[in-house]
Amino acid sequence: MFWSRIPPAPLALGLAGLLPFLWGAVTMWSDGAAALTLSTVGPRFVGPYIGLFYGAVILSFMSGVLWGFATKAEGAMAASGYALSVLPALWAFFTTGGGPTGAAVALIAGFVGLLGLDWLFWRHGLAPPWWMALRVLLTAGVVLCLLPVAF
Repeated sequence: MFWSRIPPAPLALGLAGLLPFLWGAVTMWSDGAAALTLSTVGPRFVGPYIGLFYGAVILSFMSGVLWGFATKAEGAMAASGYALSVLPALWAFFTTGGGPTGAAVALIAGFVGLLGLDWLFWRHGLAPPWWMALRVLLTAGVVLCLLPVAF
């Protein structure tokens, strides 16, 4: 499979990072899971709330990852890389208010846009060779988990 090129640690940690998104979707469809979560850890970890909050956090985290990639560049490419790297965090900050549906649509757009930035950094040799295989897999998982909130 295409993910066989991804080193085990980034693959395992990346897949583990999908768990909050997945749990948000599960608690939207399962009243039992929602009730158990609500009674044990609270409302922030139920339904759309966990996916939306965690999605904004992850977009910000990915800005830091891209910033790290930009440190491998020089000159104008480095300056462009630094400028582009802050876009996911700014996107999350400015677009995730105003209700769960709009926030979910904004996060989906943000993660798809992030995939474009991932490709750009990867294409310029700033990301590891296996990066796009990991990012496509994780982006697909995030988008699939946020779709029920968006629609």
